[in-house]
Amino acid sequence: MQPLSNMILTNLLDVGFIKPVEEATWLSPIIVVPKKNGKLKNCVDFKKLNATIKKDLYMLPFINEVINIVTIHEVYTFLDGFFGYHQISIAPKYQHKIAFVID
Repeated sequence: MQPLSNMILTNLLDVGFIKPVEEATWLSPIIVVPKKNGKLKNCVDFKKLNATIKKDLYMLPFINEVINIVTIHEVYTFLDGFFGYHQISIAPKYQHKIAFVID
């Protein structure tokens, strides 16, 4: 039986969320991180990529400020923090920068 991390990556390949590349100039390793509940999760270590990008001058607002602002509206849509990474499209010209390495 293959490890859970391999099964997750195989599923992501099968449904087209990730794709293999032959050559990449930007590579980030996959690391396994323990969660608070003792389970493990796969993460991509983008430390080197983050060190090269321009920093955002605008910090994210506090969640209570966001809630106060949106409560006056009838509809509020948001990106789910748990499944959100599957929903964000990366422009083709930047896709090479988010490549990761698996063995």
